[in-house]
Amino acid sequence: MLTVYLSGEIHTDWRDEIAEAAHGLDVTFTAPVTDHEASDDCGVAILGAEPNKFWHDHKGAKLNAIRTRHAIETADVVVVRFGEKYRQWNAAFDAGYAAALGKPLIVVSLPDQQHALKEVHAAALAVCDQPVQVARILRYVMTGKLPG
Repeated sequence: MLTVYLSGEIHTDWRDEIAEAAHGLDVTFTAPVTDHEASDDCGVAILGAEPNKFWHDHKGAKLNAIRTRHAIETADVVVVRFGEKYRQWNAAFDAGYAAALGKPLIVVSLPDQQHALKEVHAAALAVCDQPVQVARILRYVMTGKLPG
């Protein structure tokens, strides 16, 4: 069995695409909180309100870091997706953290992000541009079988 942490972009259903394509494999997928509002507000919801937006965000970031670090540390493989719209500093941090821990890293990114992500790509064991390719990699790693 593999535990695979799916990090990064939260505005599309790429995680569902991977899970569907990996159907039948003995894989457990974990992920960050993908409810943007809950992720942003968890600190103040749990620890109390903050009038200053910096401290509001700071509390949430610290709580999310507990969850993220644990998930990356306990994962067998880390997948990080960089989406189209947003600067995803969280995804870049997660990729770097996973690489520093020696975790196998798979990056999903668009071809036009090649230059911006060259250092992240260099740390990855595989770079994909489609979520289904991640499932194909997992299937190959677990079974030794090629697609088709």
